[in-house]
Amino acid sequence: QVQLVESGGGMVQAGGSLRLSCAASGSIVSVGAMGWYRQAPGKQRALVATITRGGSTYYTDSVKGRFTISRDDAKNTVYLQMNSLKPEDTTVYYCNVKAVNTRLGIDDSWGQGTQVTVSS
Repeated sequence: QVQLVESGGGMVQAGGSLRLSCAASGSIVSVGAMGWYRQAPGKQRALVATITRGGSTYYTDSVKGRFTISRDDAKNTVYLQMNSLKPEDTTVYYCNVKAVNTRLGIDDSWGQGTQVTVSS
């Protein structure tokens, strides 16, 4: 199985920055697409950004120009650099990793979630 460990959440004032990290470990042969989602209370989990193995990125409109997703395949880690944070960015952020495991199956794994709080 693939395990994900997230870090980097916290509290920041509006206009500030945070960097989230998500490290994958376990029975991994290769890591495919990686992404970040966020979920507010009572709402569905929503896509924030994704990055393919080849480095192609996608961002939801509300974070374009402010957030940057990146990956380090040597460390099986995905990052989300969040700049110019707004109070409406406050919520729990989850990483998602799709990986080929040692049984040559596909694991679609989620991190435990990390809270981001932006004060006005």
